[in-house]
Amino acid sequence: MLHIDVMDGHFVPNLTIGVPVVKSIRKMTDLDLDVHLMITNPMKFVKPFSDAGADIITVHAESVHWMDAIEMVKKEGKKIGVSISPPTPTSLMEPALHDLDMALVMSVNPGFPAQKFMPEAIPKVSRIRELIEKDKLDCDIQVDGGINPATARQVVEAGANVLVAGSAIYGAEDPLAAIRELKNAGPE
Repeated sequence: MLHIDVMDGHFVPNLTIGVPVVKSIRKMTDLDLDVHLMITNPMKFVKPFSDAGADIITVHAESVHWMDAIEMVKKEGKKIGVSISPPTPTSLMEPALHDLDMALVMSVNPGFPAQKFMPEAIPKVSRIRELIEKDKLDCDIQVDGGINPATARQVVEAGANVLVAGSAIYGAEDPLAAIRELKNAGPE
């Protein structure tokens, strides 16, 4: 899938792409578009990003009441993800797990690329994996931020099954080799 960060300069201090770019990307690929809304008012943009071609829409637990977001995204026929930032405990997300397609644990502070991985994300991933397995839920665990072969191995061992890698791929001399290395970075 292709993970697309949408930032509004308010919820996070950076500003990135919007609906027209997602619509253009949709025309270029059949990959699932995983649109991560790091914005203050994500509810306002669920329908526009759905219409633009998003397959998965992820909102931050800190910016919205997750039940409203889940209902709205599912009404659009899309998959729903909820994300938590590093200072946010998993308890904010846990009641939503039964309704989610993806739980996203940020392993950096959202807003800027090429940050150092924050190891405090690992116990969060383990906790979410424990709850998903206990209740036999169909929910992916995604980790975003500071992912490289070493950190990928750690979060996969903790229970993540979807990794977001930006700088490790786009900053590599050989992006395809970097992708292969990340895909092989599972538990030994």
